[in-house]
Amino acid sequence: MKSQIVISSLTKENYEGRRKLPTVFTEQGIAMLSGLLRNEIAIKVSISIMDAFVEMRKFITLNGQVFQEINTMKNIEHDEKFDIVFDELQSKKEKEFNQRIFFNGQIYDSYSLIIDIIKSAKNKILIIDNYIDDSILKMLSKKNKNVEIVILTSQNSNISKLDINKFNKQYPILKTARTDKFHDRFIVIDNKELYHCGASLKYLGKKCFAISKIEDREYVEKISRFS
Repeated sequence: MKSQIVISSLTKENYEGRRKLPTVFTEQGIAMLSGLLRNEIAIKVSISIMDAFVEMRKFITLNGQVFQEINTMKNIEHDEKFDIVFDELQSKKEKEFNQRIFFNGQIYDSYSLIIDIIKSAKNKILIIDNYIDDSILKMLSKKNKNVEIVILTSQNSNISKLDINKFNKQYPILKTARTDKFHDRFIVIDNKELYHCGASLKYLGKKCFAISKIEDREYVEKISRFS
């Protein structure tokens, strides 16, 4: 016997249940299964799966119109449809981003957002951070080819000329300058987009902080002049 709650039992051809083994569990099935589990690892996995269902529902709800429009397209191969969906979602993500708050432990999430910002640059990246170290170079290696990088930092930063020279041999062009005019951290992309970082980039995911996009063009121009 298989519970109709645990697995999807309805098909177009037969409303009395499937005649072969299912390949997936429904969200309700996972919820029922979690009530029977006693092993600690199994319980954690069950919770993770439920979280995935919740996030998937949110994702489909927020982007339902995109998928509906793609499904109406005829004579388009599946790979092309995937490309259209991903391009649309990426464009939507870039337009909607205004502020993100990261908590202790969200290392990958905060790192991914910084990488997305770096990859968005077509010509120039300005980074203002008083406490950077060579970890910033690993992030900047993800930049697009021929994008110029300028880093303004304090005398206290732990980035050496040797690190910079090695980086420039493979990912030119990176320039640095020392200054004591800034307290906060900023990233400027192509002299057009300005981001304020609540913590030094070397502390990504280690402390609670926010990354905010500043829309005021006047501030973008003033900060960009320092490069």
